[in-house]
Parts: sequence; structure tokens; C-alpha cells
Amino acid sequence: MSGPDSRGYFGDFGGRFVPEVLIAALDELEQAMTAAFADPAFWAEYHAVLRDFVGRPSPIYRCERYAAEVSPVPLVMKREDTNHTGAHKINNTVGQALLARRMGKRRLLAETGAGQHGVATATVGAKFGLTVDVYMGARDIERQALNVEVMRLFGAQVHAVTSGTQTLKDATNEAFRVWAGRVEDTFYVIGSVVGAHPYPFMVRELQKVIGVEARRQTLERYGRLPSDVIACVGGGSNAMGIFSGFVDDREVKLWGVEAGGKGVDGDEHAASLRAGSIGVLHGSRSYLLQSPEGQVRETHSISAGLDYPGVGPEHAFFRESGRARYVDITDAQAVEAFHGFARCEGILPALESAHAIAFARELAAQRGADGLILVNLSGRGDKDIGRC
Repeated sequence: MSGPDSRGYFGDFGGRFVPEVLIAALDELEQAMTAAFADPAFWAEYHAVLRDFVGRPSPIYRCERYAAEVSPVPLVMKREDTNHTGAHKINNTVGQALLARRMGKRRLLAETGAGQHGVATATVGAKFGLTVDVYMGARDIERQALNVEVMRLFGAQVHAVTSGTQTLKDATNEAFRVWAGRVEDTFYVIGSVVGAHPYPFMVRELQKVIGVEARRQTLERYGRLPSDVIACVGGGSNAMGIFSGFVDDREVKLWGVEAGGKGVDGDEHAASLRAGSIGVLHGSRSYLLQSPEGQVRETHSISAGLDYPGVGPEHAFFRESGRARYVDITDAQAVEAFHGFARCEGILPALESAHAIAFARELAAQRGADGLILVNLSGRGDKDIGRC
């Protein structure tokens, strides 16, 4: 799997569209990342922490009852919900915290929507003795109160963002603004494959452990690769993580599932790849939801983690190249999958993951006997109880 070009572009997408004050910070980060990624000692420590602290490898699990009435095709979950902190986000924050420590940064800064990235950043801050500030939209603080309390228990300062829609986009705007004033001692831990180069590449490399494990586990368990790999897509880190294990296997179909909200025919959704256009958001060129005049549109999703108006540039490249296909699932379909999966399998998925699970059920009905569908169950749904 290849990386971006020297300018930080995946095809026509990516780059650096940031204020001059952040160029030096991004140059410093890229140099430190390149050195760390070339150092076996960095990866040895990273994988040791994932093993001993996070609990990797996460298992794969075949669903015996969910979707069985529509298809006998094996439906297999990659159980990122079993990680410490309950989601895939911890894979990324461990790596970025180790990098921050190598760079001599003592303060971590993060944005969060559903709160899982905020919890994961607070977790590694506590583990490594780093100060943590998390910026979160006021609306998301209300709908993800449990995660906010966990962040505070781990010693993080949670800052409510009251501008705009008071969701992830606005939290990211504020985090960028704060970082610009504190680059000397602060490391910005971006939570997805978004932002200016080198963040989309760096986060992908720290999340590809999901796909590497899943590919090996599927071959060991079933003696073959999956026919389809499915993951939900907001910014897109969990999807890019699992896609990374299979992108070079051209026979494996890759599916990204966006938040269709109340329907992509209207304005209340967050499906950037399905219904957006090309523009610049938070430092990179990609697909986003914007008005004809170029103003970023408000979004809607029942899932706070998918309620974002853009998407990582590598996903935009996959869409244009045809390597991955992107679909949408509505709030109602996701809620139905949330409840149905819990009743049938005894596993409570995050609402984000429920979007992928809902599409997997639809796809299973279309696959023949040689199908094998692998879904990234990106997180657990404790945080979503009471919302659906």
C-alpha cells in the first residue's frame, strides 16, 4: 500500500492548506514521524503497548444469528470494541503519544465528536504523564456525557465549543486555533485520517494494525480472504485501518458506509462522498458538504462520531479510483441494526459501527455461497444507550 506523494497528496487529494504559523509545526512533525517510522524501536514499543495495555490483537467473531435469516454467508466482525477504552481510537493515540514524547512535547491537544478519541487521548495522557486538553462541541458534550466524565476522571480538561453547530467540525476548528498558539510545547493528536499532511498518512499507518490482523485472522480461520470488507466512514480512520490490510487484494471489495441521516436527498445527513463536492476543509483537499458558494454546510447524524462535513483525502482518492465504494445508511436503519445486533449477538455496537452492520445485512442478502463479509466493529455502544 503506497503513501502520499512528496506534497502530501493521494492523487488529487490531500496537501497542506493551513496558516503560515503551522507550516513549521507540520514540518517538525513530518520529520519526527519519518524518523520514528524508520526506527524498529518505535514500532517495538508501539506494539508492546498495544499488546499489554490495549489488549491486541482484537479477535474476529462470526455472527451466528444476525442476518442468518436473509443469507447463510459468513458475517464476521473485527472486534475493535474489545480494545481498552472500547474503540479503535486507542491504536492511533498510543502511536501519537509515543511520537509526542520523542519530540519532547508535554501537552496533548485533541478534538472529539463521539468522545471515543477524547477518551483515548486522555487515557494515553494518564499512562505517559502528559497534560491533555480536549475540545468538544457543546451538543456532543450533552449527548456523550459518559465519555466526558471518563475523560475528566483520567485528568483531561474538556473544553466546550459553543460556536457554529457545536459539533465535531467546530471542535476541530477550535483545536487548530489553540494549537497555532502553543506549537512549541503542544502535540495535536488528530483523531482521524483528516487534516493537513502528514496527519492522514500518519493516522492510517497507526490504524493499519486492524487490517493486518484481520487479514491474517481471516486466512487462519477460513483459509481465504473475505469477499467484502465494510466499515463506517466519518473522517475515515477505522475504515482506512481495516482497508489497509486488503487494498492490494484486488478481488476483495471495499465498502465505506457514511451517515445518511434523514436521507441524502435532503440536507440532514453527513455523507460527504455520496453527496458532497471537492473543496478544502481543516487543512486538506477532499470531498466535503458545502454550499454552491463554498460555505461548509451543517450536517446531521444520530451518531456523533460520523457527524462531520468532510472525509479523509485517501478515501476521496479511493472513491475516484474506484478501489472502494461508498454507500449511506440512514439514522433509522442504524438504530434498527443497533437493537437487532444487540438482541441477536449479545454485543452492543456503537451507533457508528451500526451503520456498517446495517449495510452488511443488506449486502449479505446479495452474496452467493462463496461470500465472506468482514465488518469492522469499530467501537462499543455503551455511550449511545438512551439515544436510540
